[in-house]
Amino acid sequence: MHTQLASITCLLVSAALFLPLAGAETALDRELSQAMALAPNIENGKDLYGKLCAECHGEDGWGSSGGEYPQLAGQHSSVIIKQLADIRAGNRDNPKMFPIVEQSQIGGAQAIADIAAYISTLLMDSFPAAGDGDNLAKAEALYIQSCSRCHGEQGEGDAGLHYPLIQGQHYEYLLRQLRWIRDGQRKNANPQMAALIRQLSDDDLKLLADYVSRIEPPADKLSDK
Repeated sequence: MHTQLASITCLLVSAALFLPLAGAETALDRELSQAMALAPNIENGKDLYGKLCAECHGEDGWGSSGGEYPQLAGQHSSVIIKQLADIRAGNRDNPKMFPIVEQSQIGGAQAIADIAAYISTLLMDSFPAAGDGDNLAKAEALYIQSCSRCHGEQGEGDAGLHYPLIQGQHYEYLLRQLRWIRDGQRKNANPQMAALIRQLSDDDLKLLADYVSRIEPPADKLSDK
């Protein structure tokens, strides 16, 4: 869903609906390039995640079924790095997270790389919260037509392009992000994705969110809990 309908999530998950200020763009590019180039320390990432992230996203990274917080577990580390860097650079509005991801709290580019790497190792929830299951055949066709080019046929995303893995994400979170992108509230959404979403009805967005929430990740990414 990125050219496209490319960034449902959560967690979420890319680029910019509105062009950022030059200073923010420079800071974002610098933070991204630094964090992506660093060798992560997963143990430090685990420690930082437990201190700063687990209260909202859960110790297991599963988020909340009501959609307040996305499932982060199993997400591409490049996507987590991109989103954290976006928030720090003012390119994505997230009032709850901004104080946490400030350098004085979380640390520099190394800390971002460490947390992102740890999150990518977490196994995903086998039973994410889905929608009502109505008209899944239409939902699948809509997803393949609108989203699969960027997010993949199985919602696996693309780590190299910072396109998030969206399979098995909570329905309510997905739906909220789609609506925010449509309404211009999520500023770091890919502009082509935003343009595509604005052509879809609210019922279409519900179908997409429901379908994506039901795409089961591969067995090696799933928890047995």
